[in-house]
Amino acid sequence: MDKQKDKLDKSFWNSKWENQKTGWDIGRPSPPIVEYMNRYPNKNVSILIPGCGNAYEAEHLVSAGFKDITLLDIAPKAVEIISEKFNEMPEVKVFLEDFFLFEGHYDLIIEQTFFCAHAPFRREEYAKKAYDLLKPAGRIVGVLFSSEFEFEGPPFGGTEVEYRRIFEPYFEIRIMEECYNSIRPRAGNELFIELIKR
Repeated sequence: MDKQKDKLDKSFWNSKWENQKTGWDIGRPSPPIVEYMNRYPNKNVSILIPGCGNAYEAEHLVSAGFKDITLLDIAPKAVEIISEKFNEMPEVKVFLEDFFLFEGHYDLIIEQTFFCAHAPFRREEYAKKAYDLLKPAGRIVGVLFSSEFEFEGPPFGGTEVEYRRIFEPYFEIRIMEECYNSIRPRAGNELFIELIKR
């Protein structure tokens, strides 16, 4: 457990970026998140995207008129890249920091390949930290993998039963269902979630 925790640290993720081994990067914003946010009425909502990577979702959000977006990543190389990308977009703030140590209060957390990047023993810690970062009635919105993987992660898969057990103490599960508009390589292997802080 400790070895796994130590392995998935800043240097691990930064080496992925330095060596361009970012297999999780789909090259565009996740369609389920785009569709959900296109219907979101409040453009002034405060949004946090942890483990943001290339932050394609943030690019879409800016173009859609959202005005308060915070990007968070633990890898210095990733933060260097996105800091340059969003340099002239005042709607976007970028932080190099560990999600589990980060402080702030947000209306919405967008989940896209961040939860699955952590070893399963950290999942309850994730749920508690997300709860603490969200304002009253704040939400987690995004996608989770919906099957176990045969290889050693990251990414780490899981099941709806497991996710409900982890999140229900902190969140009302408004939506947790098979995602109908995943990208083709992930079709049938994602759950769309909308979780509301209790």
